[in-house]
Amino acid sequence: MFVIVNRFLLREGFNGITLWPFIILRSNSLKNDPILLNHERIHLRQQLELLIVFFYIWYAVEFLLKWYKYGNRLIAYKNISFEREAYTNEANLSYLKNRGLWRFWKY
Repeated sequence: MFVIVNRFLLREGFNGITLWPFIILRSNSLKNDPILLNHERIHLRQQLELLIVFFYIWYAVEFLLKWYKYGNRLIAYKNISFEREAYTNEANLSYLKNRGLWRFWKY
């Protein structure tokens, strides 16, 4: 995992993004946010499980389907299975130690 700080790579309203093997953060202070980092680490694990490229394909297709369903990009984003898993478990800092394989499927 490599952490990069660059606010120009992120859309307005987003503090972080994970692009294997990088976690990109909006500001240096976010390096000290254990919940945000845990959220992004969950995405790293999801990306590994789907051999990285399949994660991005699945993510994009699911986002487009949800956007069509809800008619709203933010609601679509929040309802992607990968995001639902990450948001639900981001405060559980030991989640990745006990997480089962393909756990995002539950969401």
